[in-house]
Amino acid sequence: MYPLQIFQNHIKAVIFFLLSLSIYCQASDSNTSCDVSGFAGNHACLNIDLSSHLAFTDMGGSASDDGNDLWGWTDPLTHKEYALMGTNSGTVFVNITDPTNPIYLGKLPPATSNSVWRDIKTYGSYAYIVSEAAGYGMQIFDLTLLRNISTPPVTFTATRYTQFGEAHNIVINQETGFTYAVGTNTCSGGLHMINLQNPASPTFAGCFSSDGFTHDAQCVKYHGPDSDYSDKEICFNANEDALTIVNVSNKASPVQVSRTSYTNAKYIHQGWISEDHRYFLSGDELDEQTFGHNTKTIIWDLFDLDAPTVIGEYLGPTASIDHNIYIKGEYAYMANYTSGLSIVNIADIANANLIESAHFDTYPANDGANFNGAWSNYPYFQSGTIIVSDINSGLYVLSPNICLKTAYQCFVIEDTLFKSSFEN
Repeated sequence: MYPLQIFQNHIKAVIFFLLSLSIYCQASDSNTSCDVSGFAGNHACLNIDLSSHLAFTDMGGSASDDGNDLWGWTDPLTHKEYALMGTNSGTVFVNITDPTNPIYLGKLPPATSNSVWRDIKTYGSYAYIVSEAAGYGMQIFDLTLLRNISTPPVTFTATRYTQFGEAHNIVINQETGFTYAVGTNTCSGGLHMINLQNPASPTFAGCFSSDGFTHDAQCVKYHGPDSDYSDKEICFNANEDALTIVNVSNKASPVQVSRTSYTNAKYIHQGWISEDHRYFLSGDELDEQTFGHNTKTIIWDLFDLDAPTVIGEYLGPTASIDHNIYIKGEYAYMANYTSGLSIVNIADIANANLIESAHFDTYPANDGANFNGAWSNYPYFQSGTIIVSDINSGLYVLSPNICLKTAYQCFVIEDTLFKSSFEN
């Protein structure tokens, strides 16, 4: 082959690759794109399109309803994607497989009474729902009921686990099949441990109560750099004034590994560990109001679980209060009340250098330090769709398009799916 032909073939290969990349990474059709002026309708945005929005009146509620937590579920049989969102009047289920045409399937009423606090997680084909309503317990909902709804919406029913009454949050370790209800009226508000190995009939497994009230937590089978705890089940607890790390491998005798605070801690609310289990990001729900700084995320180094250290902080672009953080790959997905969803690149977290790559404001009224706007987000759908629950206005279905910025970023976000598209 002549050199010119080789060059031409190389050019064709590059063009084919770039075209394939742009087609694959393109965000799904959206109702409102994020335009060059930085808005999708009246929502400030960067690199995120609005696929759809469901108000409470679209989900069996009233305009005066409040939203709270949410989670997502992908049906392993049909691969359909669902949003599970808490409201003050129950839990709603929405098919978001087509993100631009969500289908409200129905609502699960509260086990006892309405509450503005509700939390939802999934394990296998079940959802587990807790609330701060008195006597609520834990609702156990069979998600396979969502498969064959011919005439939505419907009113669902669930069974219950009743070995606690109210709870603030629920945490599930997908690897071990244990769930942890926190902020309950048992275990001094600490970890109420439950065995989910029979998902329809959970059983009590133990308590951790040594450090009092746990507001939220993440429990993992640890594979980080501290070899003392390799393959142990470790919980990272946001305990209001400290990050409390607990070895829960033995549910009958959990062991507190460490308890660490930091300067100007006001209310350590929630956090998430990096996928290599080396770093941890946490939010403080009261420091923005108290000290007047912008949204602040604390960056922890977990090299030694017995002595975690704060290595820096990330200040967001607005004054909004941080709420729920989740990490997927090299991105942290932050629901920050009045400023909405922020997607932050954590590739340089070792140097405490975090950079916002995208955002979408679900609460256009303001970005102040008050308790309105985005409660939580769920970024783990294989499709790349992200859902956000907003206290004031309902469910947002979003399509990030960070991958359109550069081929490198596209590879970072869509690496697994991109490889599989060529392998197939």
